[in-house]
Amino acid sequence: MAGERRDPYRNFRFRIEVEGIQQAGFSEISGFDASLSVIEYREGNETITPRKLPGLAKYGNISLKWGVTDSMDMYNWMSESIQGKISRKTVTIIAINEEGGDVATWQVIEAWPSKYSAPSFKGTGNEVAIESLELAHEGMTRTK
Repeated sequence: MAGERRDPYRNFRFRIEVEGIQQAGFSEISGFDASLSVIEYREGNETITPRKLPGLAKYGNISLKWGVTDSMDMYNWMSESIQGKISRKTVTIIAINEEGGDVATWQVIEAWPSKYSAPSFKGTGNEVAIESLELAHEGMTRTK
């Protein structure tokens, strides 16, 4: 339909699927990005401006944050990694529209936990206790 309004998706409606792990209630996901290194190259007989060639693709680590519950799944994944049993998983990040439907997805491949942070506690505080996990990975694609 011509002229149909297409509003951008909201950043607070999302869910995450981690292969083999059932974890609900993530409060934040950040850091998923991709970039190409730039290699500058110049031969002696060329002009003073170097050529720019594409180098390696690099992917930023993804940070996941969630409120502490009785679920130990994400912590156990990290604990196994610390013990030398790296388990690479596919992670899917899904944006949800206002009607509750999946509208955009990013698939992260070969992800494994590289850093875990336990919550901070404060006797006079009233915030939710937050755990976080940083994931290293080898690629990301937008699949929808």
